[in-house]
Amino acid sequence: MKKYKEPKVIAEIGCNHKGDFEIAKELILLAKLSGADYAKFQKRNNKELLTPEQYNSPHPNEMHAYGKTYGEHREFLEFSLEQHAELKKFCEANSIGYATSVWDLTSAKEIASLKPDFIKIPSACNNHYEMLEYLRDNYSGYIQASLGMTTHEEEEALVKLFEKNNSAKERLILFSCTSGYPVAFEDVSLLEIERIKSEYGNRIYDIGFSGHHLGIAIDIAAYTLGASWIERHFTKDRTWKGTDHAASLEVPGLTKLVRDLKASHKALNYKRSEVLEVEQIQRDKLKYRKR
Repeated sequence: MKKYKEPKVIAEIGCNHKGDFEIAKELILLAKLSGADYAKFQKRNNKELLTPEQYNSPHPNEMHAYGKTYGEHREFLEFSLEQHAELKKFCEANSIGYATSVWDLTSAKEIASLKPDFIKIPSACNNHYEMLEYLRDNYSGYIQASLGMTTHEEEEALVKLFEKNNSAKERLILFSCTSGYPVAFEDVSLLEIERIKSEYGNRIYDIGFSGHHLGIAIDIAAYTLGASWIERHFTKDRTWKGTDHAASLEVPGLTKLVRDLKASHKALNYKRSEVLEVEQIQRDKLKYRKR
């Protein structure tokens, strides 16, 4: 008999704080107010992650740039390890989980030192095997990995890497994802959750869904299909400067999503008896009786 896990909601703040530490803390409070289980950020070592050419090139969308070059833009949005440690303490003081996506080996080492419940691997980095091996061997928390822009061969390599020390089944969570901002509904491809479950359900710890679409309706479908973790980008104002805000939820949207997921969790069961107590009154009053 199928039993659904209680859904966990991740408010992906990412870089929607606009490089402002006080806004980051405000977004944590708003994520908590909305009912999210985790507030998640991002950590990059930009000199390690980007080639010199990428670092010194202009931002591809000038209206969203926070610096003259893409490297300067990324540095403006980056928090130090000490700031991330403070964000983690702030989350703990406000009874919400802290987590971070890491994009390179240095960032992975730094965030692993903070011992969060989980570390997220973005779709762009799920083939960064040196980083993955470090986290596999030196970090004991859950590893969440998005599968956007990823081939089936790369998925298999990712799972096998964690199977080498028998940790895939214990702590690897794969996220169905389409890498776009925002993503059209026909490209969300929700049935990928079914495929991931069929291919890897008995080899990994759990399945999640990272949505970059508009609205909140299809997140419920993702949960029903088997994604226990629901991650959505989160912001205070979708009109703010930055490329992720347009595909993010504000407080009202995230609040409704959490509400609807909790309602769905309660509803996804079988009847406790053939005729429920709530039905018996109606049965006594309305059920047809032969005269």
